[in-house]
Amino acid sequence: MRIYAIYNIKGGVGKTTTAVNLGYLAAEAGLRTVLWDLDPQGAASFMFRIKPKVKGGGKALISGKRPLDDAIKGTDFDNLDLIPADFTYRNMDLLLDDAKPGGRPDDAPGGKPARRLSKLLAPLADEYDAVFLDCPPSVSLVSENVLHAADTVVVPLIPTTLSVRTLEQLAAFVGEFKGFRPEIFAFFSMVDRRKKLHREIIEQLAAPRGDVARTIIPSLSVIESMSVWRSPVAVIAPGNAAAKAYRALWAELRAREGLASS
Repeated sequence: MRIYAIYNIKGGVGKTTTAVNLGYLAAEAGLRTVLWDLDPQGAASFMFRIKPKVKGGGKALISGKRPLDDAIKGTDFDNLDLIPADFTYRNMDLLLDDAKPGGRPDDAPGGKPARRLSKLLAPLADEYDAVFLDCPPSVSLVSENVLHAADTVVVPLIPTTLSVRTLEQLAAFVGEFKGFRPEIFAFFSMVDRRKKLHREIIEQLAAPRGDVARTIIPSLSVIESMSVWRSPVAVIAPGNAAAKAYRALWAELRAREGLASS
């Protein structure tokens, strides 16, 4: 099982659209896929027409009183399931800090607050090939848990100076991890090539860095219309340039992992 965290410190960069589209494409490629909507706003849950509600809320999941797979819902698409958002996820930092799995102290294996999501996700390996985490924008215990749980951190970047700066901050933070470190796979999102600044930043950043994808996701209205049709771009407009771009992004991501191209 491979875990993909769709993450950026900044909001409004296209995290949910990325999670929804890549999750769909993974499932379409035959991977048993589940997307966990960790954002209390529940945008990914809305996209898949699933009520953003978990019985017992985030507390039941984090404490282990309710198994994570007990919260899983099916979607309208083959091979693709969803763990819905819940408004109680707004308190997830506190829940992660308070939970003591199995009564273990924080310094015991699996007991550290930053590794509790990883422990919760581990049993899903028997059921799924790919897990996508749609993460809220923050620097918090939740984001630290996400980064420790992920095999790959997929980072949407708007080509602006401040957005690019967040990639440097993320790379520095992950670089301090002891032991396993997730791969960083950044890409430019919401790109308008008519803007000189967009073109310049893409040229400046993409060339010297190996963690920035060649694929660029354009700023197109069809991506915004996902919230109207409540479906991935590849479903509502399979021939559109945006759908082709997401397919190329997924293929590039898999190629970097040494997997067969979808």
